[in-house]
Amino acid sequence: MDYSQFRFNLLLRIAAISFSAFLLADFINDGLFQLSTLLITALIVFQIISLLKFLQLNKEFVQVSASETIDEHQEINGDLPLKDDQELLKRYQVLQQKIADVRNEKDAQSQYLKTIVQHLGIGLMTFDRSGDIQIINTTAKKLLKVKHLKNISGLSRFSEPLVKSFQTLKTGGQDLVKIQHEGYTYQLSIYAIELTLKGEPFKLITLQNIQSELEEKEMEAWQNLIRVLTHEIMNSVTPISSLAATVDGDLKNNIEENLDRYEIEKEDLADIHRAIQTIQRRSEGLIRFVSDFRNLTRIPTPRLKEVRVQEIFQRVLTLLKHDLDQNNINVGTSIRPSDLTIKVDPELIEQVMINIVKNAIQALEERLEKHIQLSANSDNKDNVTIRIKDNGAGIDEEALGKIFIPFFTTKKNGSGIGLSLSKQIMRQHKGAIKVVSNLDQGTEFSLRFEGQELEKVPVL
Repeated sequence: MDYSQFRFNLLLRIAAISFSAFLLADFINDGLFQLSTLLITALIVFQIISLLKFLQLNKEFVQVSASETIDEHQEINGDLPLKDDQELLKRYQVLQQKIADVRNEKDAQSQYLKTIVQHLGIGLMTFDRSGDIQIINTTAKKLLKVKHLKNISGLSRFSEPLVKSFQTLKTGGQDLVKIQHEGYTYQLSIYAIELTLKGEPFKLITLQNIQSELEEKEMEAWQNLIRVLTHEIMNSVTPISSLAATVDGDLKNNIEENLDRYEIEKEDLADIHRAIQTIQRRSEGLIRFVSDFRNLTRIPTPRLKEVRVQEIFQRVLTLLKHDLDQNNINVGTSIRPSDLTIKVDPELIEQVMINIVKNAIQALEERLEKHIQLSANSDNKDNVTIRIKDNGAGIDEEALGKIFIPFFTTKKNGSGIGLSLSKQIMRQHKGAIKVVSNLDQGTEFSLRFEGQELEKVPVL
């Protein structure tokens, strides 16, 4: 019902009431019988009630149309006996349905966007001028190691520089914050945007852990250097070793035959022979040395499968049983729960554990009581940690910061690649390796495997 129809209907009802009132007054003045007066009075009352219902209905319609918080379940009062009222009701119901459709569509879009935000691989959070957080997605919570966070000031215990970066960054600002948490290192890349919503300023922050990418680039640089070095060294050493072996064979035969036609004395010839043998041995040792370093560039892609941690422990201890028994080392194991499983490449992880246990055996050489403890536990459904702890001599602080660098070693006969390989293997498993050590107290290595179970994404 448009405005012209409403006005016409209203004027018609008022005119009818006025006409009825005029008749009533005329009847009273003429002294007509009482029945006519009663009938006209009843007609006027009926018309007035109808007009009031009509006005009430249109008032509700206008209020609903102008309302900012429309309830699609709201009902119009009255019995609606007239045709125009029925038409108005139909229009009102159509409006209700349209409002419900728009609201449902907005709710679906809002839920869709919320789901996307929560499952982004990049951390995302927004907060107002006072630091109160409005939105924080699942990835951001994992990166910041929190389950619930109301204000960014709550991150002070996690990292003061991180909170300061959040507060000072302006639109387009970027920062890189290094965080040490429970022995693990994180490099968080931060990007900020300042926005305004309904006149209120707020800040949007994106977070990304680029530690793995930095380590990968670092390892890639080492690998490129190794490829160049090994190529040049192998090209030079291989013919030297080959020629030394040939000369060694010839001299050995001549010394045994002791032919008189040689002018060189037998003693001198023997010295030459020993020198050639030394060249050959060192050349072969250098070739083996270079071959070991080549392993840094040849780690296979992990073939993941579900395996019980207990089986990994048993295989590692079986392989090293001779060394453990020979050094009188007591080994203990602890697995919680006892049937704990992880999804890894068992051969690669066994190699990591063998490297660490061998290091522990060497660290215990001068100790009277020798203990190595292997343990594993699941701190929640997503994370599994394996620990190898010894009571050896420990590692000094300076060496502790370098033990994962390729070629660095504190051993006389060490190659410096075991722990570098171990770190690369753990990174390929999307895991992390850390070490805690105290001089004269011992060392503990931890292998942490995160995300052993994938999150279920809700279906919209």
